[in-house]
Amino acid sequence: MDNELTTAETSRAAVERRDIPGWGVDADPLNDATYPMRDRSQDDSPGMNWERPSQQSSDVEVLQSVEHNRRPAVFGTSTPPTGLSGAIRRSAYRYSESQWAHWLLLMLADRVNSAEGVADDLRRGTVPNLFDEMGLAAEWKYNRQPFIRKAAAAAAVTGGAAALTYLAVRAARRRRQLQADE
Repeated sequence: MDNELTTAETSRAAVERRDIPGWGVDADPLNDATYPMRDRSQDDSPGMNWERPSQQSSDVEVLQSVEHNRRPAVFGTSTPPTGLSGAIRRSAYRYSESQWAHWLLLMLADRVNSAEGVADDLRRGTVPNLFDEMGLAAEWKYNRQPFIRKAAAAAAVTGGAAALTYLAVRAARRRRQLQADE
């Protein structure tokens, strides 16, 4: 019985740390690759030892986080904020990136931008192929049962909302008719 080890003792005995490549590589503080970046208390330099690239010019509005005092050297300008989604994005950038309002407003702006894109297509006379653009063909091919459940749930919610709207409008008409008859 003395030779039998428990499972925990066996697993501990089976792994010798010195046999694992790289184990304890950061144990020696004199051989710490992150040391110059982590502790600059003895250093008077600003920390940046390279010349900053020239700033990209911009002829469109580029939104910038309140956390940063300057833009990066290169940034995207392909889709400047426009319309209602742009207004929502501008309001999102008034909040810190650590606040939920910033991210929730940006997600809302993305959804609004999608609807604006569909409306823009329709205004130009192009009917968007939402089935393909939303990946519904792939969903139907590879994930059929959950797709059917989601579609049924969406239809039920939409039908319920339409029914409630119809009943509310009908009740309002009846009230107006009763008020007019009095």
